[in-house]
Amino acid sequence: MSDNSIHARITILLAQTPRLPKWSFGTRLLGLQLGLLILLPVWPMRAAHTNDVSAGSIPLPPPGGLYHGVYPGGRSGAEDDLTAADLAAYEKTVGKRAAWVYFSNNWFQNRAFPVATAGWIREAGAIPFIRLMLRSTAAEKRREKVFTLQAILDGQFDADLRRWGQAARQFGTPLLAEYGTECNGEWFPWNGRWNGGSQTTGFGHPAKPDGPERFVAAYRHLVLTIRAQGATNITWVFHPDCHDTPAAAWNRFENYYPGDDVVDWIGVSAYGPQTPLETAGESLRQMVDSAYARLERLAPRKPVLVLEFGCTANSPVVKAPDWAQAALTDLFTNRWPRVVGFSWWNERWENDDQPEHNTTMRVQDTPALAAVFRRTLAGATNVLERVAVGHQGGEK
Repeated sequence: MSDNSIHARITILLAQTPRLPKWSFGTRLLGLQLGLLILLPVWPMRAAHTNDVSAGSIPLPPPGGLYHGVYPGGRSGAEDDLTAADLAAYEKTVGKRAAWVYFSNNWFQNRAFPVATAGWIREAGAIPFIRLMLRSTAAEKRREKVFTLQAILDGQFDADLRRWGQAARQFGTPLLAEYGTECNGEWFPWNGRWNGGSQTTGFGHPAKPDGPERFVAAYRHLVLTIRAQGATNITWVFHPDCHDTPAAAWNRFENYYPGDDVVDWIGVSAYGPQTPLETAGESLRQMVDSAYARLERLAPRKPVLVLEFGCTANSPVVKAPDWAQAALTDLFTNRWPRVVGFSWWNERWENDDQPEHNTTMRVQDTPALAAVFRRTLAGATNVLERVAVGHQGGEK
């Protein structure tokens, strides 16, 4: 284990202890060491309360607890240029710190492990949550030309994946990661529409749709290649959308599930209106109620997350503060008992050349929305700002 890894872990744990200004650092460190002797045997028990076969490198919260995550926003819309200032602005607005911070690792920008972004997130006391985006452009609804599922399966990027896994191992402290974000949505190139769709004769099992089946094989290849580098500090997440798009039987998110052995946590995206041009929208309750029942059948032993949720502030369909209030209330009162965390998507973007059509889900842009978050989070004693982590299998 590197000195940097030891320092980072001590920093995270010290951030969770009361600030006692009259204590010296040495005294606090001694207390922390004694506390670790007590806490270390307890952490595995936390994971056991869901009977999960593989809780990953991150301990689950106690029963009823929820990790507070966020994508705090960036500049370009590529979701890879967020800064510590973006995180600080969100946390200051809502009055609570984030346990994890989401961001994209776009391979059209760089195939390397994003050590700089992951590093400042760790320094801020949060867990980096990396979306591995193997794509050659941020443009949506098109076939991938470089990082295709078949190219991944053929091993064309194995050297890159091995280097990525080695760097993740060397990072040392816990990480969350996913590949194939919203895999059942045709806006992303790993969706089955672009990889064989409903056909059953071009790949694998003759009774299974080729598109989802290729995704499953590519997901497994990617995770197993990275794990083989000793990157056991990664908790792997399977991330479909609440809605199957296209809404066809072959594209149901169940067909994309790559297996319990390569998935630690499972969760969904569930958005209200994302632009002011939308004339209809659903509540978080409507979306998650439906998806939760399906997830229970699909992976009954996996922790569940609301991985992305949000609502634009200028929707003509619903007021964002009202939408968020209902969503947070359902989350914090444990309407879905196996949900262990959530991430608000705190982003804004342009939809066309008319400013009134812009989207904003940033809480700091809308005072009424900010007030909902501050008030509701302040009253939610089961929402956790930090993850208690001990030795998690990083570089030795």
